[in-house]
Amino acid sequence: SVGEVMAIGRTFPEAIQKACQSLENEAIGLGYYGKSALKADQLLEKFKTPAWDRIFRIKDALMAGISIKTIHQLTYIDPWFLHQIQLIVNMEKTLSEFHIDSLPVDLLREAKHLGFSDKQIAVLTKCDEEEIVYNKRKALGIVRSYKMVDTCAAEFEATTPYFYSTFEDAALSGDNGLTNESKVSDRKKILVLGSGPNRIGQGIEFDYCCVHGLNAIKESGYEAIMVNCNPETVSTDFDIADKLYFEPVFWEHLWEIIELEKPYGVIVQLGGQTALKLARKLEEKGIRIMGTSFDNMDIAEDRGRFSDMLKTLEIPYPQYGTALTADDAMTVAKEVGYPVLVRPSYVLGGQRMRIVINEEELEKAVVSLLKHLPGNHILIDHFLDRCQEAEIDGIFDGDDFHVMGVMEHIEPAGIHSGDSNAVLPAFNLSPLEVTTMEFYAEKIARALNIKGLINVQFAIKDGTVYVIEANPRASRTTPFIAKAYQIPYLNIATKVMLGEKKLKDFKLEKKLKGYAIKEPVFSFNKFPNVNKELGPEMKSTGEAIRFIKDLRDPYFRKLFKERSMLLSR
Repeated sequence: SVGEVMAIGRTFPEAIQKACQSLENEAIGLGYYGKSALKADQLLEKFKTPAWDRIFRIKDALMAGISIKTIHQLTYIDPWFLHQIQLIVNMEKTLSEFHIDSLPVDLLREAKHLGFSDKQIAVLTKCDEEEIVYNKRKALGIVRSYKMVDTCAAEFEATTPYFYSTFEDAALSGDNGLTNESKVSDRKKILVLGSGPNRIGQGIEFDYCCVHGLNAIKESGYEAIMVNCNPETVSTDFDIADKLYFEPVFWEHLWEIIELEKPYGVIVQLGGQTALKLARKLEEKGIRIMGTSFDNMDIAEDRGRFSDMLKTLEIPYPQYGTALTADDAMTVAKEVGYPVLVRPSYVLGGQRMRIVINEEELEKAVVSLLKHLPGNHILIDHFLDRCQEAEIDGIFDGDDFHVMGVMEHIEPAGIHSGDSNAVLPAFNLSPLEVTTMEFYAEKIARALNIKGLINVQFAIKDGTVYVIEANPRASRTTPFIAKAYQIPYLNIATKVMLGEKKLKDFKLEKKLKGYAIKEPVFSFNKFPNVNKELGPEMKSTGEAIRFIKDLRDPYFRKLFKERSMLLSR
């Protein structure tokens, strides 16, 4: 494993279901919900070797009526835990006997005590929308109350602003039915969404962004509130933000925190793709998103809208098309020309991306994609073979554009940017190419009306600069550039998002003598059977920074000479 989540609840079932909601593998609680009904004998066979989804399979086995004793003998998991998961199973069976309209109040309250999300209850009670479940329980007064985590182990009174949510029995609490230990202040608040668990494609770099963002919010006189569920991060330290909610970065939990705190605005640019994915819902609910507006972020994320924008701006981009079925995909691929890059929209870390060179491979790739991500718009781009790749991180405040850094990748395009060695500043691109990239990046930032950060990726072939994509958020390389140049870019960008400062208020002096190289770190020695060739799907689990004085450096020369020009397909 490359990361973990932590969840806090008043009962074990509540905590484990919250932990499952934090995982970001589409889980809405403990269970698969119609995705994979394995037969009893297949489940028993699976238990013989521990796998990543074992905890989900145990629930499936209990649902299928396999005894706790049998599961214990196969897994050696303490029966206490199995009995606790059995409570979730029993509740699930009871819930599925009702329709949401006829659901008894006590049963709904008990389901929430056992950590069931509104989405789970909606699925089980045959109701389309989690919103309906939420409105029903809110009307009945079944809402979360927030408890402080006692960091002093009851030795003396703790005053740490560190909270988790739970559901209380009305009988146990005060007159108002709830005892909230999270006291809401009357200060203007800014909520920062964290990036959830570390995983390949989205790691600790967004924690760096959140911590610097929180400091900037505090310096600007706002109350800084953090929502995250990753125990390995500094942003979940209880003394970094003014208030920390140790909760899943999951819509239902976020919405109740917003209802309680009523923040002035929410920052989604610092939490990677996790936070960005919640922007649509925030927009629908009329919550202020600090910095770039939702619609403009959506243009950058939506390939079709983005390419239309590039066309109007007269910026070159690789030919592309979108498809919903394998037949569409073949038609599109003929138009754009092989080799093509096949990928789903709205992903991070190049998940499920493939480079394909003929129709047979294309069909395989599309069928596999639709199996894992049903209903996704599949993007098919012409793949620029053997060309140079580079990227720019920048800040735009509405008037001025500042290029934080131009990085040139040593490996060719087609190897995921997180897996390639990148050199800051560019070393082999002509001044004209670098200027063109900066010009295009500023043009895109102005067109998208960015307020805050933007990352633009380029491919350079035969002297032409193509734009591959733009990310309207902090990127994996933002901390790398800030450290290499010794400029607190995240602090500056956050103040720009808040509208507190303009770029001209800061004196930006880059203090880098020579070059900085971002080196990917791989964990292949732990996975002997994994394909070690690099391609468009990210495989590195971390990165390091190396400073070199000049391009005569023997390490750099070896790296450049031996760069991999072969791609895994």
